[in-house]
Amino acid sequence: MRNVYSKLALSFALGTGLALGAVGTAGPAHAVKKGGILNFVVGSKIPSYDLHRETTFGVIHPIRPLYSLLIRVNPENPSSPTDFVCDLCEGSVPKGTDGFKKYTFKIRTGVKFHDGTPLTSADIVATYQKIIFPPEGVPSARKAFFKMVDSVTAPDATTVVFKLKFPSGAFIPAVATPFNIVYSKKDLDKHGFNWHKKNINGTGPFTFVQHQPGSFVEGKRYDGYHHKGKPYLDGYKAIAAPKMAIRLQAIRGDRASIEFRGFPPKARDDLVKALGDKITVQESDWNCALFYTPNQKRKPFNDARVKKALSLAVDRWGGSKYLQRIAIVKTVGGVVFPKHPLAATKAELLKLTGYATDMKASRAQAKKLLAEAGAGDLKLDFSNRGVDQPYKVVGTWLVGQWKKVGITAKQRVQPSGPFYATLRKSSDFDISIDFNCQSVINPIADVSKFLGSAGNNYGNYKDQVLEDLYDKLLRAGTESEQRSIMRKFETRALSDEAHMGVTLWWYKINPHRSYVKGWKIAPSHYLNQHLDNVWLDR
Repeated sequence: MRNVYSKLALSFALGTGLALGAVGTAGPAHAVKKGGILNFVVGSKIPSYDLHRETTFGVIHPIRPLYSLLIRVNPENPSSPTDFVCDLCEGSVPKGTDGFKKYTFKIRTGVKFHDGTPLTSADIVATYQKIIFPPEGVPSARKAFFKMVDSVTAPDATTVVFKLKFPSGAFIPAVATPFNIVYSKKDLDKHGFNWHKKNINGTGPFTFVQHQPGSFVEGKRYDGYHHKGKPYLDGYKAIAAPKMAIRLQAIRGDRASIEFRGFPPKARDDLVKALGDKITVQESDWNCALFYTPNQKRKPFNDARVKKALSLAVDRWGGSKYLQRIAIVKTVGGVVFPKHPLAATKAELLKLTGYATDMKASRAQAKKLLAEAGAGDLKLDFSNRGVDQPYKVVGTWLVGQWKKVGITAKQRVQPSGPFYATLRKSSDFDISIDFNCQSVINPIADVSKFLGSAGNNYGNYKDQVLEDLYDKLLRAGTESEQRSIMRKFETRALSDEAHMGVTLWWYKINPHRSYVKGWKIAPSHYLNQHLDNVWLDR
């Protein structure tokens, strides 16, 4: 069996389709043109500027270009789960030593934060200390990604050393997560861990100009950027447009060039029909799944019978055929990105609660379980996010699915800010729409979402069996071991306890103005968003 400690992640062929509007093939390469402002639309508001605590594209798209990472997915090959390059480090991404339990990064010299402060290894250490070992009360949405890390130190000003408790193929992909933007140690020491919620000071290709809440975020070229010759753009404007119709109108009328998240199929078809070869379309499977999460602090949602009934009511296979025509969802899957070797096969999925094709039998079982739990006329508060695609579309479909087994769900739709406050702070919901939209395809890290201890888990439950399985998964040294443990983990999370319900995995469709060059689609709307490689061919 293949040992995976020496691999950055498991390799696989990711079918990233590329369609070019009304054009049959791509033309010859053109010389890069510098200058211009990239206008793009963002379909969500900004909860805060602190990417270490946030999980939404609504922050990544407008704020990521202002910051740098230690390492990042190769912008020329963003669909690969194994191709990483240095950003703030020098040379190649390091290979592990000491049995793959020690990783030494050499840090670039001459890099400066936008306020003029020189960057050193101390800034990298302070950043990852905040992410991996946050003080009590400081949120870190990806803390669980780094369970294998024992320490992060800086033996000198240009060296950072990560020491692991045990070797793990999930480590390097976790480091490359685009939310791990590097902060200044000086800012953290002087202003505290909440300062970055409302303030920005990075080393990215663009500097912060202004944010007009509810309107736009503006950035301009940083002439001191450490990747020589970049960025190509003079600046960018991220325009807030929560309504999809407004975003489409902006691209159709050329008031914006692109929306980096994704449109449903009909919107793509309408743009291509209207604009012909002025529109280019890039498409990809998407490392993003839409869930619903019961709040187990509330009865009867701590009862496995009720949680199983919620899942048994949902026709995932039929829903896929229907919803993929109107929404940015498509594939039936379990806890792992469906294109990955660690993902469940269809035969394995059919064994899970809620994945059977005989919906009459499934819904009869759901009604029986609800009756046994004393919840035959269950009424629930269903919290949803005020974003059309796919939240409101799939949420409305879910309400209809649950109604078929006698569950009455009142859908409460809120803008992103209040929605996140409900999800994270007040836990004032019975069921909430939820999602696991990750960046780098790193299944072992990605499935940490299902752990009750994870910073991005909102189910309010403890499950030591699941925690123990995850610990074994982290340490598994061969692909076959990982796959075997992953099936046990998946069965526990989705069937035995039904802690969360996966609806469908997403499908990414990005129509954009054909003069936008250099940007390549990735299997995530979080990747390749630094914009230093984008240029405009006007």
